[in-house]
Amino acid sequence: MAALAQSTRRKLSLLHLAQELQNVSKACRIMGYHRDTFYEVRRAFQVGGVAALVEQRRGPRGPHPNRVADEVEARILAYALEHPTHGAQRVANELRLQNVNVGVSGVRGVWSRHDLETRLKRLLRLERHVQETAFVVSEEQLRLLERHSVEFRCRHVEATRPGELLNQDTFFWGTLKGVGKVYVQVVVDVFCSLAFAKVYTSKMPMTACDLLYDRVLPFYEALGVTLGAVLTDNGREFCGRPAAHPYELLLGMEGIEHRTTRVHTPRTNGFVERMNRTLLDECFRVSGRTTWYLEPAEIQCDLDRFLEHYNLRRSHQGYRLGGRTPAQALCEALAITEELPSLTGGFIVSEGEEVTAAA
Repeated sequence: MAALAQSTRRKLSLLHLAQELQNVSKACRIMGYHRDTFYEVRRAFQVGGVAALVEQRRGPRGPHPNRVADEVEARILAYALEHPTHGAQRVANELRLQNVNVGVSGVRGVWSRHDLETRLKRLLRLERHVQETAFVVSEEQLRLLERHSVEFRCRHVEATRPGELLNQDTFFWGTLKGVGKVYVQVVVDVFCSLAFAKVYTSKMPMTACDLLYDRVLPFYEALGVTLGAVLTDNGREFCGRPAAHPYELLLGMEGIEHRTTRVHTPRTNGFVERMNRTLLDECFRVSGRTTWYLEPAEIQCDLDRFLEHYNLRRSHQGYRLGGRTPAQALCEALAITEELPSLTGGFIVSEGEEVTAAA
């Protein structure tokens, strides 16, 4: 009796009370039931016993008719595991390209049933999955689609050709046990969003110079492109006395103009700030949950693989690129038909394959 629902217990109590009082009307008044209901309850009890008195849940039996199919739900969950930071609209769009017809509400419904409504929950699910199965994810991670408005576009810094304006910034990666603080120097071409990045253990003028000297300048020199200006914030690694500061000296020797943002106005350098967020969402937040880093060189390896994907294969949703990759926009602007110089040394001969210059 204690295991039965309250409504079932009341119906049994009604039947027992009517039998004791030998008066159906009085029992119905005491229990608050209509006489017609009493006869329906008694008929059900006589036919099916106590099980017939249990109220059936209203609505469709089994899954809802509008619920997505099981195979579609499995595809959504698999996509959310591989791309935990993609939003519902992005997931629906990408699955349609894979001939899986599902809407935004269907994606949200699947996430709600599996407690995956937020990006953090999906990232934690990825972390648990890796811990349980030792699953190695690819470097293709994701970011949320940036909402573009007319006002936002009007505030963008513009460039008319590759190399006309580069944005550079120092990104704090975190602290590595036994090493200390880890920083990432990032450079982005405003024209085509082509990105360069290297990992360092200090935030000094020499690290800012090293990225330009080691990767950026050789890349554009191989293409025959003249660099116009570099936009940075007012950090000590970028700014100082022109006659003594290493970064200022390097730009002066290369004939590159140095522009700085207003103090406490990081949005002026928005291109590279957005790239920092992309690195955080699509590379570091995911790889950091699947890899135990011991030294900065391991972080650099993952970063180089992500940059190759970012520059060569990852489509950009912004108004400047319109779904193209940075490499495609660069090649179209310069009318390049040959392979591009590598961002990390050597020459890119195909997606995901490199050979050194000596080879």
